Amino acid sequence: MTESQKPAIEPSILPGGLIAPDQWKLPETSVRRSMKGGVRHLLDQLRAGISVEEEPFRSLDDLPLLSPSRRQRLAPEPDYSTLSESILTDLDASKSESSDPRSVAFLVAPPFSGFREALVRVPIVSGTRDNDDCEWRVLAPPDSLLMDDARARQWWDKQDLSQPWVIPELADFWLRHTSGLALVRELLRRISAGEAGQGIVGCSSWCWQFWQSYCPDMYLSPRCPAPLDATSLGRWLEGLACQSGDMVLTARMTHDGQYVLPLDDGKDGQKQKHSAFLRDLAATSRGIHGVALAIWQRSLRARPEDDADQKEEASREGNGPHCWVAPLEQLSFPIMPQSQGRSLGFVLHALLLHDGLDENSLTLVTGLWEHEVVHILARLSRADIVVRSESAPTWHVTALGYLTVRRHLQSWGFPVDGF
Repeated sequence: MTESQKPAIEPSILPGGLIAPDQWKLPETSVRRSMKGGVRHLLDQLRAGISVEEEPFRSLDDLPLLSPSRRQRLAPEPDYSTLSESILTDLDASKSESSDPRSVAFLVAPPFSGFREALVRVPIVSGTRDNDDCEWRVLAPPDSLLMDDARARQWWDKQDLSQPWVIPELADFWLRHTSGLALVRELLRRISAGEAGQGIVGCSSWCWQFWQSYCPDMYLSPRCPAPLDATSLGRWLEGLACQSGDMVLTARMTHDGQYVLPLDDGKDGQKQKHSAFLRDLAATSRGIHGVALAIWQRSLRARPEDDADQKEEASREGNGPHCWVAPLEQLSFPIMPQSQGRSLGFVLHALLLHDGLDENSLTLVTGLWEHEVVHILARLSRADIVVRSESAPTWHVTALGYLTVRRHLQSWGFPVDGF
């Protein structure tokens, strides 16, 4: 790969690193651009040499979606092993800089941040690190989560916590039921008392919201991924495209031809007119990696001849793949089915609290009849708001459906996460 094909700044798989939850801020959309940012944007447009109205561009709004294979090349899932390495590196740095490093690192992340997938890989990734002599192992929950406090203590007593351990997702260790809280309650007690050894706990933001309310005096100093803003989102998307070909992706808006990617100007130094799409995508997705990626994948378009002959991409201007981006307002997103009662909300809230559940567990934690749960899941599935896992009989909220689910749960009076 030539220098001109590389991003000017090496993209990060974890842009912004890990931060304290109280530092997390929702990215702003372009319509709320600050005065300073607005002036800078205007100057950039002037330097580009032409205005939006003057630019001769034929609208390409009717372009088809990318083929699945090409979408996988240009907007693939992130490398979770690399994310795992980034998390471990960030935790090492935080521990060395802290005057009171904690033995157990608590990582809180919004849904679709990829932390579960990354933490599952910690034992393998840590074994390849030169400065890591620890042999990490993943702690798996018992088959039954329903137990009293005495049985929970016995179960934890049997776990070897003398060696470094990792829990990829705390939501797997409890059920919102009077008999389903003991395991997590005992774990949190041991962590607070310094009796849990060295470990890492991954916890979805919805699970964290519940347990933070349940144990208000708990102090675990959690860390969370920084939200994606326009720049970090652009670098991240550039990095994903480079995974499959080490070539800089060029992406332009279908309606006006403005550039989305690359973030940097052309090879000749001439400024390019950049769209506000990335800023709006960061705000729309709430800065969440997986949600932003799902919307990005849906927005990508290509001419039919581009899809038919992918080998010609390398010869295009820019020496890299090229695609088009549909404006956010032209994209279709899942719509919440209408419901007379709160049953639909109970199911969706339970799925987010537990990062997915099977039908039996949903019946248990919601108090609904089995046939009610089945009917609700069928409606939500047809609306593309939930999906059943291929590897297990577990239901999850979809990345594209997450935003409407969160918005509706909040409007229905359910407690929501802080992200």
